[in-house]
Amino acid sequence: MIRPGGLVLLLGAACMLAGGAAALAQDAPKDLTAIPPVSKTYKPKKTAWGEPDLSGLWPIDHLNMTPFQRTEAQGNRYWLTDAEYAARQKQIGAAAGRYDQEAKDNKLGMGAWLEAGKANRRTSFLIDPPNGRLPAKTAEGERRSALMRSSYRPKQDFDWTSDFDSWDRCITRGLPASMFTINYNNGIRLWQAPGLVAIQLEMIHETRIIPTDGRPGIPTQVHNWVGESRGHWENGNTLVVETTNFKPGPSATNVGTWGSPPANDTPVSTGANMTERFTMTGPDTIVYEVTWNDPTIFTAPWTARLDWRRDSKYQFFEYACWEGDVQIRGYISSSRAQRAKDLAKNGAKAQ
Repeated sequence: MIRPGGLVLLLGAACMLAGGAAALAQDAPKDLTAIPPVSKTYKPKKTAWGEPDLSGLWPIDHLNMTPFQRTEAQGNRYWLTDAEYAARQKQIGAAAGRYDQEAKDNKLGMGAWLEAGKANRRTSFLIDPPNGRLPAKTAEGERRSALMRSSYRPKQDFDWTSDFDSWDRCITRGLPASMFTINYNNGIRLWQAPGLVAIQLEMIHETRIIPTDGRPGIPTQVHNWVGESRGHWENGNTLVVETTNFKPGPSATNVGTWGSPPANDTPVSTGANMTERFTMTGPDTIVYEVTWNDPTIFTAPWTARLDWRRDSKYQFFEYACWEGDVQIRGYISSSRAQRAKDLAKNGAKAQ
């Protein structure tokens, strides 16, 4: 579910997979700018039809509260300092404490809604540009950003469904936003069949169908919310997915991901393309990297990395978006009423 008009920021946790091996990164390396290389040595088992087997449950709830972007003060640091790490532990502990307190008080609130785990030392998901921040927008990107409509834009009026974005309406978070963490429903399940990979997302229950058999893509003039994907295998352990044919509308970044731009106003153009690499680095670990290249909107591409870990006991829960169906009408009605009230008030003053 989402709440048009302002989403509570993520509170969650992260477990770090340093150098591709599953391990809690409790000790900061000497060089805080050093990005660990992705290990290419592990060879996963094969499916019955001979492809690497990446299937299973790969929830990313453990990565909650790892910011999408770094602060400017963190510069090129991939890793947190000891003081920053202690602060993140404290913040996550407070979130977990709310859950415990609600259970003690026998009431249901935000503590039960948010997924919390353990802290990690990553400064951000973004690893390129080296400062871990989105590159500057082009002049056209700034123009399109100013035209975007959503419940997260401050001081916006609402007059029709076109004043809300695809996430307000619970249609999609779009890409690559859908592959990053959010408050809840962070489950990801990979399915495989001969010549196909499916990525099932718990949030909004979207499923991306990705052919890996070399079939041609759809015509370039056909556009989808999450684009059109084609995949292939490299090195016996890596699924590479190329996605094009994006339909403008969703924001490429989502306000629900900690450290993302707050107004859901990162435009997507029809010329955007996305490259994802799913590298299995151990029996229960995947390094997920995504590079987003939209030269109409950004002055340079950008790349993010998330360290996945398998959790076969994770359960998908129903995604039921009451707000996106019913609350839209409430926003429009109240906005119209407020404007009529303001108009009458201003008219009375003029007399």
